[in-house]
Amino acid sequence: MATTRLMPLHVGKGRDVSTSTSISDVIDYVENLQKTDYGKFIYGYECDTRTADAEFSLSKRQYASLTGRNRGADDVIAYHLRQAFKPGEVIPEEANRIGRELALQLTKVNHAFIVCTHVDKPMPAINRHGPI
Repeated sequence: MATTRLMPLHVGKGRDVSTSTSISDVIDYVENLQKTDYGKFIYGYECDTRTADAEFSLSKRQYASLTGRNRGADDVIAYHLRQAFKPGEVIPEEANRIGRELALQLTKVNHAFIVCTHVDKPMPAINRHGPI
C-alpha cells in the first residue's frame, strides 16, 4: 500500500510568490533527470514541464492581480504531494499513472501540475507539484 504525504509550501522560509525561485527549487529537485530515468517519468498537465516554475509563478501573479488579494506571511505558494510504494508493489510506469490519476482527482482537472516518478531508490516515489 502506498503512503501519501501532502506538504504545503508556504511564503516565508526564503520563499516568495513574486519570483519563480521558490517553486523552481522544488521543481528542480522533483524533475531531477537521474531520479526520473532521464525525464521518462515526468508528466505535465496544462503546463510545459520545462517551464512549469515560470508558468506557476505567472499564474499566482495573475490571480493576485485579478482578485486584488494580498498574500499573507504564511500563505501557501504551492503543494508538494509525495507518494511512495513498497519495493515491488508497482512498476514505475504504473506509479506514474497512479500519480497522474490522483493529481487529476485532487485538482478536479482545474489546475496545472507536474508528476515526477523517482526510480533511483527501491521504493518509487511520485512527486506532484503545482499552484493552488
